[in-house]
Amino acid sequence: MNYREESLKKHYEWKGKIEVSPRVPVKNREDLSLAYTPGVAEPCLEIQKDESKSYELTRRWNTVAVITDGTAVLGLGDIGPVAGMPVMEGKCLLFRTFAGIDAIPICIKSKDVDELVRTIYLISGSFGGINLEDISAPRCFEVERRLKELCDIPVFHDDQHGTAIVLGAALINALKVVNKDLDKVKIVINGAGSAGIAIAKFLLSLGATDIIMCDKFGTLKKGKAEMNAAQAAMAEVTNKELLDGKLADAMKKADVFIGVSAPNIVSEEMVKSMNEKAIVFPMANPTPEIMPELALKAGAAVVGSGRSDYPNQVNNVLAFPGIFRGALDARAKDITDEMKVAACKALASLIKDDELSATNILPKAFDEGVADAVAKAVKEAALKNK
Repeated sequence: MNYREESLKKHYEWKGKIEVSPRVPVKNREDLSLAYTPGVAEPCLEIQKDESKSYELTRRWNTVAVITDGTAVLGLGDIGPVAGMPVMEGKCLLFRTFAGIDAIPICIKSKDVDELVRTIYLISGSFGGINLEDISAPRCFEVERRLKELCDIPVFHDDQHGTAIVLGAALINALKVVNKDLDKVKIVINGAGSAGIAIAKFLLSLGATDIIMCDKFGTLKKGKAEMNAAQAAMAEVTNKELLDGKLADAMKKADVFIGVSAPNIVSEEMVKSMNEKAIVFPMANPTPEIMPELALKAGAAVVGSGRSDYPNQVNNVLAFPGIFRGALDARAKDITDEMKVAACKALASLIKDDELSATNILPKAFDEGVADAVAKAVKEAALKNK
């Protein structure tokens, strides 16, 4: 099937992938008076006295905003907020399908950080959580940081943290397969944007000690002029040996390669230069940094990618529905590092030790119980730290 052509045809057919449906009947005057005026005045007054009642008297408890400015849309780049709407609708569909959460797509026509933050904050009272989506780096870091300070509901940039959490689970299990320890392996991450930086931070929080990050200009290293502020901050906690070189230099004697960058930039020779039992996660989509079969041919022991037509797909849908389900159920005001780690470990634990193999390190998107297991772990972590 040509997915692009068929998808376009279907989108013309569907005219939108989500809709708003009533939860109560309005069939007569009594129904109307209860659901709307005059009866609706009473819940309004209750919420006026105590805004937290909005979680009991409205659908806010189960509603998430999926918000973009259209600057980094799903491999397409800066196509604008309106053009990003099909992706936002798709994300909302996944929220509903995998976690029973009502999600609303919101596309904001501004690239200004102040305007984005102000706009999102002003509408935040309508929602129980905010999922930031497809906002380009390094602006996405500032937008999320400021919103987390302002808002009293969870704010989560899935491109950063969802990717990091699923990748973390994949790495935990891949290291079991090759019998290596996270605190002893050398990890190379190519792509120092939102996903790459979030992955590096998250792996450090899990116990990684030796990470080298690379971008178009080569390795991130203290004092390098080409780095932006977010990259400079990462250079302070990675690349301990101060290696100044290209990706090929960084990959020599590495145990793990993680790619969130561009297609076909890793050669078989570069994989061969890694340590024995290497783990390779080329996640550029739709064409990875190196095709999985070539990485395996070059000697990699475990390979995962972002593609569904190969084993070990690193797919954010394994994480974000359950994370928000758990956060909403706990009435959490934030998605903390402890909640992210809990989600990661819950995801990894779904593959039992006797089921682990080089081609089975993560559950599949449609495996039963994935979102429930993640939600349970996230809720417990949230309540523990309340």
